[in-house]
Parts: sequence; C-alpha cells; structure tokens
Amino acid sequence: MESRAIQRTVITGFFIICMVILAGRLVFLQLINKEYKITASNNVLRYEIIYPSRGLIYDRNGNTMVENQFAYDIMITPRELVPFDTTAFCSIFNLERERLEQMLEEVNKRRRSIGYQSVIFLRQVTNQEYTRFLEKSYKFRGFSVQTRSVRSYPSQICGNLPGYIIEADQAFLDKNPEYRPGDYIGRTGLEEYYEKWLRGEKGYSIFLRDVHNRIKSSYEDGAYDKTAVPGKDMITTIDLNLQRFGEELMRNKVGSIVALDPSTGEVLTLITSTGLSSQYLTNFGSYYPQVMADPLKPLFNRAIMSAYPPGSVFKLVNGLIGLQEGVLKPETRYSCNMGYRAGSLTVKCHSHPSPTNLVQSVMMSCNAYYCNVLRSILDNPAYRNIGESMNKWQEYVKSFGFGTRLGIDIPGELSGSLPGTALYDKIYGAGRWRSLTVISLSIGQGEIGATPLQLANLAAIMANRGHYYTPHLVREIRQEPSFTPTIGRHQVMVDPEHFEVIVEGMYQAVNAPAGSGATARLAAIPDVTLCGKTGTAQNPHGEDNSVFICFAPKDNPKIAVAVYIEQGGFGASQAAPVASLLVEKYLTGQIHPSRQWLYERTLEQDLLTRHLK
Repeated sequence: MESRAIQRTVITGFFIICMVILAGRLVFLQLINKEYKITASNNVLRYEIIYPSRGLIYDRNGNTMVENQFAYDIMITPRELVPFDTTAFCSIFNLERERLEQMLEEVNKRRRSIGYQSVIFLRQVTNQEYTRFLEKSYKFRGFSVQTRSVRSYPSQICGNLPGYIIEADQAFLDKNPEYRPGDYIGRTGLEEYYEKWLRGEKGYSIFLRDVHNRIKSSYEDGAYDKTAVPGKDMITTIDLNLQRFGEELMRNKVGSIVALDPSTGEVLTLITSTGLSSQYLTNFGSYYPQVMADPLKPLFNRAIMSAYPPGSVFKLVNGLIGLQEGVLKPETRYSCNMGYRAGSLTVKCHSHPSPTNLVQSVMMSCNAYYCNVLRSILDNPAYRNIGESMNKWQEYVKSFGFGTRLGIDIPGELSGSLPGTALYDKIYGAGRWRSLTVISLSIGQGEIGATPLQLANLAAIMANRGHYYTPHLVREIRQEPSFTPTIGRHQVMVDPEHFEVIVEGMYQAVNAPAGSGATARLAAIPDVTLCGKTGTAQNPHGEDNSVFICFAPKDNPKIAVAVYIEQGGFGASQAAPVASLLVEKYLTGQIHPSRQWLYERTLEQDLLTRHLK
C-alpha cells in the first residue's frame, strides 16, 4: 500500500510539473516573446529588405578591382496600387505605354500570390530616372524605391575573371532556400566561387500598416529590425597593372594568357580574349542577348575551359620522361632531314642544323628528335608490351598536371584530355596499335588536349625543376581569419636533376646567337634571363595556333607564363612576343627602347578576321 501511495505521488507531481512548464511556455510566447506574434501578424506588418553591399575585390597590391555603387529598383505592391497617370510614369522611365500595360498585366496575374509583398517592377533605373521619380512619387501610390548596391569596375578588365552578378532564377532558388526571389548571385568567376563570403547577410526593417494598408510607423521602434551585414572583402593574387597590360597585348586576338608565380602558385594574370567586357557586368541581364549572340563567345573562359593541342611545348615533357626512363641521355643525337620518316609515315619538320643533341633539340624544336624519343619510351624492352609502357607514359604525364583539374579557385576548369592504353585499345583494338600509331603525341598533337592554365603550370614546373603548387587566385578574405587558400605542393615523377639540361635548351631557344637555329630569339629581353619554348599547334579549322611558354629569371624564377593564340601561326611570331613583353613589364616595369618596335607591332596585329570569316 505504501509503495502505491508513493507511485501516485510521483505521477501526480510529474503531471503538475508538466502543466507548470506548459503554462510558463504559453505565457512566454504570448506576453514576452514577440517573434511568433510577428509571424502571425504578417498581414499588418510590412518588411522592407535591406540588401548588403557585396565584399570588395582587390588585387595583390591593394588596387581595387571590383567595388560597389548604388542602384535603384522600382518596387510595386499590388495590394496598394491605385489608378495613376501612366503617361507621366512612362515619361519618367522612358517606357512605351504598351510595355507598361503588359508589365502591369503580368503583375496582376500574380496579385494573389504576391499578397502584401513588394516585388521588383523596374530594375536598376538610372540616377536621373530615380530623381525624377522621387519628385513625383506621391502620384504613384503602390510604387516605391529599393536601394541596393551593384558592381562597378574602376579599371576595364576581362570580365571572365571577376564574373558577373545576376538575379537568381527559379532553378537556383529551388536548390538554395536561403535565397529569395529578387536576390542577386555571383555567376562565373570569383563572384560565383566565393559567393558565400562576398554576398553578406540581408537585413530588414519592419513597419506597421493601418486599416487602409498604409505605412503607419516602425514596429516596436525598430526592436525587431535586422541590420544588413556587408560581404567580406577579398585580396586576390592578381597584379591588376599586369592584367591590364596583358589584355592590351591580346587586343584583336583570340586566346589567353596565364601567368603564375612559380614559387607559390599564385595567379598573376588570367586573361581570356576576346572575353566578357566589364562594361557589361554592372547590368548583365540587359546585355545577355547581345553577349550570347556574339560569335566569339565572350562567356567562354578559354584560359581554363579550352582543351587545345599543346604543340611543341609538350616536347619538354617527353624529353624529361625519356631521361627518367633511361632511354635518353643529354648527349643522345638524332638526325633530321626536314622531318621524321618511317615507311609511308612522315612527320614534317622545319629546316635546321642536324643532327642535334638534347639541348639543341629543345632550342631548335626538332620534330624528328622527339619522334625518336617517344618511340624509345613506348618500345622500351623493360615493359612487357606497349599497353604497359603507354600506361606508364600516361602516369608520368598526369603527374605534370595534364588530364586532370589543377584545382584553381574559379568555376569551370576542365581537365583537358590525356590518352592511354584504354583509349587506343577502343579505337584500334587491343594489340593492334604500335608506337608509330600514336607518334603525333611526340610533338603534342593527336588525342592530347591541354588548357592554357595547364601549360602555364608546365612552365612553373620547369621553373621549379620538378614541382608545382596549386594555382590559386585569392590570398586573403578580410574579416575571415580562418580562411586560407587550398594549396598543395605536387612533385612530378621525374627527378629534379633531369631538368637542368631541358632548362638549358629553353634558355638557348631564346638567348642563343643568330644562326644557331634557336626558335625564340625574338623573345629575348635585355638583362633578363628568359627561358622559353615555342609551339605551333595544328588547327583543323584554320591557321595553326601559336603557343609559347616561358619563365624568368633562369635562376630563382619570379614568373611563369603561357600564351595561346588561336590561328596565330608560328609560336615565335605571335605568342612569344606577347609572353616576353608581359615578363619584361612584370620584372622591369617597362619595355626597353630596343623592343618598342615589338610592342607596337604586337598591338597592331589584328587576327580577329581569321575567326570571323
């Protein structure tokens, strides 16, 4: 009996405690906490969204690349709309009457779903239109102004790098519930990749309405308002002055420039030509049809999205693999009589002294030499068959960053293409292909494709004698001390001691005396030890593509560059001058008087007509 009494007491006490907790919670919700009351009273409250300013973007030297300016949207609240002077309204905003009627009809169709909300009616009106509207706003009940910041660009630079801002579409909103209709988001470039840091946090002000739906006063004296939090500023690795200079050099040319600091992986320039003009970025939506209709595809970021044949610059990789595999020595000599011949097969080459050793083969860019090198790699008796040796070759090449994404912090990077045994077995059948079948790989043609970023990375590997750092565009995010760029050090599968002989060949290609057969003497810079390699990549759609990679100085390098110019012809004629002028500007701050003619000639080159035929 006593135990039953205790049980009844415990149960009774439990229920009393529950009732007290429940009663206390109700009191708190009804009398103390106003948040639920605010939610329940949405029909008498009006929220005015306060959009934050996006974080600013700076270059490595503190120069502003992307900043903000005020813009004004004209909002409409359908439930507050009354008949108004449409002629005056059209006059303020330079609208056709038919267009205004169409817009009002579209809003009216959504009247029930919009309710008491305010939605954007006209986006980013001009300052003059905004001022005229303010003077006569009393005539247009149901219309109001929403102020927000939009991007502006103190320096006209390639818009593919920062990317553009656009209103979020429904597909994006469905996947990202933290965004609402009317919100703007970063699309492409740094704006998209770093959206979560740059966007900031929206705020709002809450106002009471009267029985006529007119704004009466601030709710609770602003106690429940939320202050907007600006986005975080960002310091990039870009050298803005060098970026502008590179874009100047690429004027009227199609292609790209990528320049890296080989000691860190920092990107100094990332240029696509012809890319998206920054004058379109402030109000990109209105320019979108024009951009999409452009035959040169300005939205296509060639620096990271184009898988080009690398051409003769790829000979550096094959030479290094041959050295590592022990099938090639620096003193190895091969003859060249205007090309390489094996039965009915001919790989043509230009006229140059012959035979050549390894240094000379790089300096003169001999095709026949590297046909022999590739065959010695693939026909190496240390492997059981060509399938095994080809897979090993593929593994070597992949360690140089080809056939894989390097991990740069900008969306859209492609991996390029890197063939191997599986591909050739699929094309020709297992055991039915030989080293001669894939001989075009020896000179960077055939089934291999590389992005300009990967080619710049190759230049950085040569500069570092065997390793590279993850290319990246952002150094620091202010107010975000926990942020650090994702950087890895990557060692290639070739020992560092094998690089010196190839680097010497690159040095001789630029700095050897006249008559030596050096292919890049036009790129020589007074008092700068530039090392480079030309490339001329076959293009089935027109003129050959012009390629050049380089780094400088030879010892303790500060910059590594790749230039790729579509339909530019020989690497020495177009890409090499652009790259060497860029290096000279970066290292010396000016162009030497003896090279002013080259600078002027480069600016005068107009290759766009080759693309617009």
